[in-house]
Amino acid sequence: MLSPERSDRSASRLGVVGWPVAHSRSPAIQNAALQAAGLSGWRYQLLPIPPELFAETVPALAAVGFRGVNVTIPHKRAALTLATDTSPRARAIGAANTLVFGPEGQITADNTDAPALVEVLPRPARGASALILGAGGSARAALWALIDAGADAVRIWSRNPERTRALAAELGGEPVTAAGPADVLVNCTPVGLDGSNSLEDLPLDAAALVDYGCVVDLVYRPGGTALVAAARDAGVPAVDGLELLVGQGALSFELFTGRTAPRDAMRSAAGLAPVAGGPSAGTSARGSDP
Repeated sequence: MLSPERSDRSASRLGVVGWPVAHSRSPAIQNAALQAAGLSGWRYQLLPIPPELFAETVPALAAVGFRGVNVTIPHKRAALTLATDTSPRARAIGAANTLVFGPEGQITADNTDAPALVEVLPRPARGASALILGAGGSARAALWALIDAGADAVRIWSRNPERTRALAAELGGEPVTAAGPADVLVNCTPVGLDGSNSLEDLPLDAAALVDYGCVVDLVYRPGGTALVAAARDAGVPAVDGLELLVGQGALSFELFTGRTAPRDAMRSAAGLAPVAGGPSAGTSARGSDP
């Protein structure tokens, strides 16, 4: 891992690029991490950039002091096309959520969504069956992560069957037109992002959640999403999107700064309790990830 002393000293700004992005908790989480790591001169901010301006705006960020950015809806696939170098993981997924800018104009792309998903699952991915809802950039990362981690059967549903079939043909998995039981249910759609308490736009209702061994919702809202609440009411283990946000953010933090992520500080900023025996301020969770 590169040390901060070997990076461009003038680049100390970070941010999250999305459209919309006002809801993002990343600035609070990442600024807490920067403070805990002693990087007092660094700051992390919201960067609302519409799709039509993404390709021309993001490469220009390095010139105004940005070291890197996280990328969220709807830019994750477009982010990969800007890179001069990509990690094997991001290249295989076909989407990136982390861009690191070099001093000579380099843009390195990686995807930390995938390892974060496997890390937060309440059960091992190996041998599990899974149903992924959605076919966008986050769904691509989830599909690749589960297959790479040894899941036996991964099905994909989205409201666009053609897009679903194309994703399955590219990365694997089975496209389906209806939900069915699985060990793991992963919601990669934006349902719930607007604060709606309805599950009407998903191919299942609250009663069907007992057919799943666990539920992971990539969406996060104050107080949790309707999907997570319904799963917990049904006695099904559920992972809130904040867990994934902190997990992928910690891995991105390490790519940006070269420092081990202070995970306890990040979890606290997100309103999450420390994980006993888990990765924290003194332990890196990167393992063998590229």
